[in-house]
Amino acid sequence: MDLKSKIILISGPTASGKSKFAIKVAKKINGEIINADSMQVYKQLKILTARPKKIDQKNITHHLYGFQNVKKNFSTGNWLKLATRKINEIKKKNKIPILVGGTGLYFKSLTDGLVKIPNIPKKIREETRLLQKNIGQKKFYKKLIKFDPLVKNNINSNDVQRSIRAFEIKKFTKLSIMQWFQKTKILFDVDCFVKIYIDFPRDELVERIKERVDRMFNEGAIEEVKRYKKIKIKSENSSNKVIGIQEIGKYLEGDLDLRQTKEIIYIKTRQYAKRQTTWARGQMISWQMISPQDLNKYLKKFK
Repeated sequence: MDLKSKIILISGPTASGKSKFAIKVAKKINGEIINADSMQVYKQLKILTARPKKIDQKNITHHLYGFQNVKKNFSTGNWLKLATRKINEIKKKNKIPILVGGTGLYFKSLTDGLVKIPNIPKKIREETRLLQKNIGQKKFYKKLIKFDPLVKNNINSNDVQRSIRAFEIKKFTKLSIMQWFQKTKILFDVDCFVKIYIDFPRDELVERIKERVDRMFNEGAIEEVKRYKKIKIKSENSSNKVIGIQEIGKYLEGDLDLRQTKEIIYIKTRQYAKRQTTWARGQMISWQMISPQDLNKYLKKFK
């Protein structure tokens, strides 16, 4: 496989070994790694986000890890701008960019372009979320397709997040989210991407998640949350979505014991991994789904 003009994308559910595989690829093809995980950008959350360790980054240059303060929100648009810049910088050095992470929207913005929708006022966003909560997703979706018929067959009826997004966009801009998609500009040629998704068997992934949760606590997850809680962060900030922050916070307040805390984090991480895989199978149709057992065999294809 000739990779001179290629951009390597590596994704997979949490705890699937994406980062280690990316390092193997980078060593073989003279590549540099760019983070494509929305939570690994945060400086103060190294353990809970399972950011690659310094020893893993020793021989391979890594970009966009641990640079963003948790006080500031970080959007897909922010990431795309920085990632595009890094891709071009790496290419200028005659190296291969390798993007690795579990945030599907980051990859989608890179391969399909990012819809440049105006910021939706907070009031409209809150009203839309309240409406969906009050009437339930089934009735809300029916209301959505009546309000915006173009989303029918384009947004799954069970996709709460995208349904809410489509409704608030139509309400504020008077245009369908599908019309905004048509205005999207794609930054890279579609043929330049090599897209790899590590498709881990569920039973094996569950065991890996258990091991990861235990490892996080052994490495100091509780102390990390203590430090995080001392920083004055707005409740709506995206860093608060990191699994473990709320749960360990409750442990520190005495509402949960250590066993309960670990169990809840494990369950939420497992649920998150399932959502990642479900999203990938629906949105990453053009990706190569590779089992962990076949990764080394696939690695031999790279020149």
